[in-house]
Amino acid sequence: MSTATMKAAMSLTSSALIGLGATLLPGTAEAHVKWFAAYDVMEAPRGMSDVLTAVFVALGLATMAALWLGARIEASKLGKFVNFGMDVVFESIRNRTEAIVRGGTAVFFVAVFVAGGTILTPELRTNSDAIPWLQAAIALGMVSRPTMALSGLGIVFLFGLGVSEYGLFHMMDYPIFLGAAAYLIMTGLRIDNLAGLRPLDIARWGTAITLMWASVEKWAFPGWSVPVLNAHNSITMGLDISFVMVAAGMVEFGLSFALIWTKLVRRSAGLILLSMFLAAVAEFGKVDAIGHLMILVLLLVTIADDRDVNRKLPVLAPATFAGALAGTMCF
Repeated sequence: MSTATMKAAMSLTSSALIGLGATLLPGTAEAHVKWFAAYDVMEAPRGMSDVLTAVFVALGLATMAALWLGARIEASKLGKFVNFGMDVVFESIRNRTEAIVRGGTAVFFVAVFVAGGTILTPELRTNSDAIPWLQAAIALGMVSRPTMALSGLGIVFLFGLGVSEYGLFHMMDYPIFLGAAAYLIMTGLRIDNLAGLRPLDIARWGTAITLMWASVEKWAFPGWSVPVLNAHNSITMGLDISFVMVAAGMVEFGLSFALIWTKLVRRSAGLILLSMFLAAVAEFGKVDAIGHLMILVLLLVTIADDRDVNRKLPVLAPATFAGALAGTMCF
């Protein structure tokens, strides 16, 4: 393409992305409720009949339509143009993907080491004196590829400790750490492909599953979020809290699902989610910044990733979304 075309693509891409972020930021900041309010994982979730309201179904259909439209646009000349623009805009980040993941992981584990008393995230508490030193060792392991693999194993150990202490249901909030661990182990051992998936693909899937599960919690346990929304009522923009919980969950689930779809769809979703989480950091502060750092890092490199996948028929996007939604809710 000519230089003029490249500049036009970059301009169109940047304008579209900024517009999306500006539209969604005011009401969709994503704080992790377990870090800021009381919760009870033994509480019975809401029944399916209470969740599947007319509003829920309508929002679900709208999300399916949006995914179909996104897939259609991606297959068009416009989609190719925007994808090219994003390739150009994010090239420098893409070329530094490994360094960004390693650096972000090091910063995260230094932060939890300094904070002390946590396993992986703020609510996962531990009294062990050895855990902070393991976290420091994981951060130090980012200095070289061979030690990255050992750091990945350390993260798997910490996740297993979380399961042991808090149960698998609680830790379903955090498969992102298993995805990050897989990235570090595979990259450290120079394994470029596992069952057709690259290290970054596995990390991306871990991020998507984490966020899809978190969105379902908004429907199953809406009471957990009420104190947070009452304390930060600007998030609701004056809307009814019950509607906000349903809508926020559907937006988050749709965007999270999009992370496992085709190139432009996942990139667009990644940028919107990144904007939402940055807004949450501005609203909720240091705890949210530390707790969500790995998500921020993996979303950034996902946006920059230019790996294409086999073309899928646009109709498969809403159909697969519906299956993923049903499967996650029934888990």
